Amino acid sequence: MKIEGITDVFFDLDHTLWDFDKNSALAFDKILKLNHIDVDISDFLYHYVPINLKYWKLYREAKIEKNTLRFGRLNDAFSAVGYQVEETMINKLSDDYITHLTTFNYLFDNTFEILDYLNLNYNLHIITNGFDEVQHKKLKGSNIDNYFKTVTNSEMAGVKKPNPEIFNFALNLANSNSSQSVMIGDSYEADILGAKNIGMEVVFFDVHNTVIDDNVKRIDNLIQLKKYL
Repeated sequence: MKIEGITDVFFDLDHTLWDFDKNSALAFDKILKLNHIDVDISDFLYHYVPINLKYWKLYREAKIEKNTLRFGRLNDAFSAVGYQVEETMINKLSDDYITHLTTFNYLFDNTFEILDYLNLNYNLHIITNGFDEVQHKKLKGSNIDNYFKTVTNSEMAGVKKPNPEIFNFALNLANSNSSQSVMIGDSYEADILGAKNIGMEVVFFDVHNTVIDDNVKRIDNLIQLKKYL
């Protein structure tokens, strides 16, 4: 069933349009080799991925700063695989990761198709908790920057999703309001609950089939947005 009265469509970026896991894995493979870090990439990523999610949750809840996130996730991952790395090298790897991450720009299936389709009838926007210096490079590097009229990140807004202030900041920037806007994202807590709490429509990009609320509209492929918009 189509969602009526929508003029503005807001997307999360990482894990929704931009394939963060794939691009991140390629970036780590590259920087570990460049820095002669002899760990098994599969083993490293097995530990790193949940550690990174834990740190992002703390960052989202304003319990840690950006520098703590960037250092801690790597330090903990190397500890988990039993590989000793000096603090100076962890800082270098952290910088190298940010540098090389945006050289890989795989998108989820049907990203261009759905953006072309939606762009005909809606104003498109981004709301992301990602770092300002990285997110614009991702959008430009993957050739989707021209689709979006506004891009709101947490550093601009001063708060992170699911805080209502970042959604209100994005709506003001877009010259829109919650009743005519829909949020599409992969994080149930940050994107779906955050947007619902200020009255926005929501569509949960649930690629891992983690259905939490049967009443929430969900998709597992971006092209399925045609059912709702």
